[in-house]
Amino acid sequence: MRSVIPTLWGGEDKPFSSLHKEIDRLFDDFTKRGLPGAEMFGGKMPAIEVTETDGGVDVTAELPGVAESDIDVSINDHYLTIKGEKKQEKETKDKDVHVSERSYGAFRRTISLPFEPDSDKVQADFDKGVLSVHIPKPAEVAQKEKKIKIGKS
Repeated sequence: MRSVIPTLWGGEDKPFSSLHKEIDRLFDDFTKRGLPGAEMFGGKMPAIEVTETDGGVDVTAELPGVAESDIDVSINDHYLTIKGEKKQEKETKDKDVHVSERSYGAFRRTISLPFEPDSDKVQADFDKGVLSVHIPKPAEVAQKEKKIKIGKS
């Protein structure tokens, strides 16, 4: 059993060296795996990009290998939800798998929007594994920027 009592010679028994190594290991595990609960098909959640213009919000999600029929896009209040499932094409019962880096399963992403959209005006397109969703701003939200004059006190 290793002693936690500090030595005068500064040898291997430094009291915090094992703690330091354990913290390093935890951070390494965290950066390799990502956030807890952020799994998609056993890997990462779909990569998304959210941009805003004067006309609305555009959301792009990378969904390689997912069929259009397995994707569901919905609006609820100030939230856009993209969910779906990447299904395994076929089972490999009569093959020995040596390496498998492909992953399958369900995913769900919910994005908070800066306004409550009109769900009838939201448009979604899916092409070559990329989902594009355009959420137009309602007229009352899409006001132009107004400069405010700064006066002296």
